[in-house]
Amino acid sequence: MLDRSQLTPINNISPDEWYKFEGLAHAWRDDNGPFRRVLAFNRCRAACINDLIDHHQGDAHLEILDIGCGAGILTEAVAGANRQVTGIDVSGHNIEVARFHAQQRNHNLHYRHCLAHTLLEEPTRFDVVLNTEVVEHVPDPAQLIRQSAQLVKPGGLLIIATLNRTWLSYLVAIIGAEYLLKALPKGTHDWHHFVTPEEVAVAASSVGCTPITALGMAMNPMNGKWRITNSTAVNYLSVFRKNGD
Repeated sequence: MLDRSQLTPINNISPDEWYKFEGLAHAWRDDNGPFRRVLAFNRCRAACINDLIDHHQGDAHLEILDIGCGAGILTEAVAGANRQVTGIDVSGHNIEVARFHAQQRNHNLHYRHCLAHTLLEEPTRFDVVLNTEVVEHVPDPAQLIRQSAQLVKPGGLLIIATLNRTWLSYLVAIIGAEYLLKALPKGTHDWHHFVTPEEVAVAASSVGCTPITALGMAMNPMNGKWRITNSTAVNYLSVFRKNGD
């Protein structure tokens, strides 16, 4: 369990980012609420991640970790009969909401209010580690990527999802999403904190991860539907295999 004294850059947490997301937990779960476009994005992304896991890891029993799980919308979407999923987040309110929904759905889920580096002090490692839409909100993205990679078992998958630092991502993710569509509150993102695929790859490779693929996501502004693309100019997923047997 975290307390507010730990919400410091020393622990790779921005207090401003924590306060920003602490009050949004319930809104993330409302299909008709202000984040309905984000939930549509999550459905597309979750389907892609499930396909990647099935393709690269098969249907064996898997231990999956979701770092920065928020209120559990992705965590639940990747859970299944053969998947034991653990979600962790720095926001205690997020974890409370996630646990409530997990109890309603009786999924194979476990939530903890802790940091990634807390898990590094424990022996458990995971077949798949997800780190989605988190690294652009921490003071040191490379450190969090390395910690995420260290939590992957040899032969396991690391999936990082974030926003590229391009002129197009500024127009789409900030001007479009926050100011025009109002899909997110203004100030949700800082373009200077976006992370390029190359920066993600350097950090992951330094901890023994080999790139497998990178995929992009794009929304049709006419109908609000998301699709997987080959362009990583805005939202993207980088997928890595942890070296070893």
